Amino acid sequence: MPLKKSDIARFKKRLEEMRAQMMQLARNTTEEVKTPEEAKGYSQHQADEGTDDFDRSISLQVSDQEFKILRQIERALEKIDENTYGICDISGEEIPLPRLEAIPYATMTVKAQEMLEKGLIQ
Repeated sequence: MPLKKSDIARFKKRLEEMRAQMMQLARNTTEEVKTPEEAKGYSQHQADEGTDDFDRSISLQVSDQEFKILRQIERALEKIDENTYGICDISGEEIPLPRLEAIPYATMTVKAQEMLEKGLIQ
């Protein structure tokens, strides 16, 4: 059953809010990673520097994940503009409403997502 206009409007609002949150999170993480060396702390011990490097590495990984989700949110918003929101990018099938409720930036059905992750489709 195709999504109602009220559903699409609700998802669009939610996606825009998620985008704003993700952009703020990404900005904060990026700033944290870019912090100058002087802000590391007062200790010059190698173990402390290793911990700082590890923390920076984790922050970069989180930042990368945030950007991936941000791209998915942007794609979902594009689909709303194209009037294809709720339709799987791969199979053309409708994405079930419970999936969109859980992951509003989903652009694929669970089946298509699994096939993509297993490398069965590109």
